[in-house]
Amino acid sequence: MDPLATALTILSAMITPAVLISASSSLILTTSQRLSRVIDRTRKIADRFALLAEEATDRTLIGEERAVLFRLLDITTRRSRLLQRALACLYLSLSVFVATSMAIGIVAVAWEQYAWVPIPLGIVGMGLLLYASFLLIGESNMALSAVNVEMDWVLRQGQQYAPSESLEQRHRRGWGRSRH
Repeated sequence: MDPLATALTILSAMITPAVLISASSSLILTTSQRLSRVIDRTRKIADRFALLAEEATDRTLIGEERAVLFRLLDITTRRSRLLQRALACLYLSLSVFVATSMAIGIVAVAWEQYAWVPIPLGIVGMGLLLYASFLLIGESNMALSAVNVEMDWVLRQGQQYAPSESLEQRHRRGWGRSRH
């Protein structure tokens, strides 16, 4: 084979993992942002929970709010742990894809008999990327459940103070159903 054609084939093979490197990098960025938001949200919930714990009032709403806040703290804690595992998998997949690209180049230039080495590296990287994707799907479901808990709490609280005509409109539109 022509040396230029060989070089182009090797470079093309080395570039192929770049698409997966880019995908991993994008997921790392968005997952890091999600984790930051979860941590901020957890801190706000914890601060509110601490304030309510110090209050000596026996109002029913305070007890209910404490229960809701504790449930939200539980969900955000589980979300942050899932996101941390997903980030670890994404960093590993990124490393494996970079190693795959390097292995393709090294094997092509130095040792043709080891041409099989990049294949398992690529498969491991794709597996890690797939697992991280499943973790992110699970975290998204937790985020939705946390929003639902919070919205249900706000709606229950709002029903005490909302004008009766607003409540009637809400029920006519079918917005009064809880998601539990």
